[in-house]
Amino acid sequence: MSGPVDWSDVDSINAVGMGALHNRMGIRLTEAGPARVVGTMPVEGNTQPYGLLHGGASVVLAEGLGSILAVITAGPGRAAVGVEINATHHRPATSGIVTGVATPISVGRSMGSYEIAISDDQGRRTCTCRLTCSLRDAPPVQRG
Repeated sequence: MSGPVDWSDVDSINAVGMGALHNRMGIRLTEAGPARVVGTMPVEGNTQPYGLLHGGASVVLAEGLGSILAVITAGPGRAAVGVEINATHHRPATSGIVTGVATPISVGRSMGSYEIAISDDQGRRTCTCRLTCSLRDAPPVQRG
């Protein structure tokens, strides 16, 4: 994709794929705004040897959604850099799609904290993550 990402447009964000890792994992954004960011990920292809959704896959989904929310809440001309993420895995997911919902906990000028709740197809929470990001002025675009 050429040009900047429109962080208010789900199609624009999905067009850049949120990164190669997200493409490989099948993560798709379905909603993006300053109050919440929502995305989905298939369980199939993202499991550990026992057939359960890999905990690391849940964290990748959470960090992706939380980071997008951090950029949106940081505002125009600003950037977000992850500082810390943690995850509590509540129950396994073995099939279907999981959905992550990122919401702001606290957003200031230089730091933001976000909760990401991940649920299975039956709406049962499988994982809760918290992401903390440093919010700063975006670096100038380097042109070659």
